[in-house]
Amino acid sequence: MFDRNERWYLKLMAPNTKGERFSWLYPPSLYANPQAFKALLDDLAASFAVGEVDLVAGVDAAGFVLGGGLATRLGTGFLTIRKAGKISAPSETAEYKNYTGRTGHIEVHKPAFRPGMRVLVVDQWIETGGTMRTAIDLIKRQGGVIAGIAAICIEETRAAEEFRARYKCSTAVLPGTDMQRQCNAHRLDTFDAFDWGALVPDFQNATQR
Repeated sequence: MFDRNERWYLKLMAPNTKGERFSWLYPPSLYANPQAFKALLDDLAASFAVGEVDLVAGVDAAGFVLGGGLATRLGTGFLTIRKAGKISAPSETAEYKNYTGRTGHIEVHKPAFRPGMRVLVVDQWIETGGTMRTAIDLIKRQGGVIAGIAAICIEETRAAEEFRARYKCSTAVLPGTDMQRQCNAHRLDTFDAFDWGALVPDFQNATQR
């Protein structure tokens, strides 16, 4: 089992085993471990005081898990930013380009909140920043104020410089650390001897704590 040092749960992120069609790692592997998931949410929420955020918005679909958890932590509502064509109510749509270079569209129902509300925008991972940039644009179109950005990691690209200069950013992978450098290189040291068995949570022990 892994030592529970600072950000210990990041070692539970699994490597990609299915090739270039997929992202280079699989962060949701850590979510099934109750201690890991709690620690991750605690770290992401720590940058924002209760009352500092009026609404949390999660980007479809990976941002829904973390965004919902953070909304509960911060005592706010939760807004889903969906892939286009999924909302059966009045909505506004915008185009984005993802980390693979492919374009797509995301949408949010309208009206989603009152103008001036402070919105924390959450995604699982930010690489090139295209999806997050478009999500922010959709929030601003309805008069929202960006309270911050939260993600497991913002890779150190031009997008990262832009986001960190403009917004409060909360990440589990801390800038300037060795883990950040590994994420930038798309290769974690733990991948070489990754313990798939360690991903299976011990629910009996967890419920006894």
